[in-house]
Amino acid sequence: MIPTRYTILVGNYGSGKTELSLALAMEMRRREPDSRIALVDLDIVNPYFRSAEQGELLRQHNIEVFMPSFAMSTVDIPALPANIMAVFEQPFDRVIIDVGGDDTGATALGRYAPQLTARREEITMLYVVNPFRPLSGTEEDIAELFSLIGQKARITPDALVNNANLQEHTIAQDVVEAQELLEKVSQRLNLPIAFAAGLPRLKDELPPAMQETYFAFTPIMKPDWLVDSDE
Repeated sequence: MIPTRYTILVGNYGSGKTELSLALAMEMRRREPDSRIALVDLDIVNPYFRSAEQGELLRQHNIEVFMPSFAMSTVDIPALPANIMAVFEQPFDRVIIDVGGDDTGATALGRYAPQLTARREEITMLYVVNPFRPLSGTEEDIAELFSLIGQKARITPDALVNNANLQEHTIAQDVVEAQELLEKVSQRLNLPIAFAAGLPRLKDELPPAMQETYFAFTPIMKPDWLVDSDE
């Protein structure tokens, strides 16, 4: 499990950051029943805030939720409320920050650069990659977006996360091939792979070394790109 107080998730749009953020928050609650935990939805790119959908579920598990002022509304341009500063000022034990997709979304995180810099040793920033999404399928594309996100966020990610998935069509080989791609990216960026994440049914089919760090979780939302494909 992630050892630091703050966990920040960045990556390409549709990489699965929000699902992973929700899963990590719920897992932290399971492991640390008495901890004070918060999830921050910092997505200012998508006008329909996906982690905000699950706000009530999180609150039922005593996980505090912070989101842009216009989340879950029809207003197109959200504002970042002052109360998000509470996650830096109050005694939270665990804070998960779900950042909007691409470098545009990372701009919102950059607004908190002074707070993040002051707490850098307490932060693990994860660059989440799903190679099956556009502009994420090659070593060059992943490295380029990594650089752009770091510039806009004003903080460099600490590790990669293999979140390869094709939803219910995902097979173990997809995760293995994505791991091979991320190993090349890891060498290029001199950055470790924190873990691979995905459906529980895939774990036993993965190589033993991947099983050791595999984070298995069951998605609770339908992604935007699947919703769009149904229309």
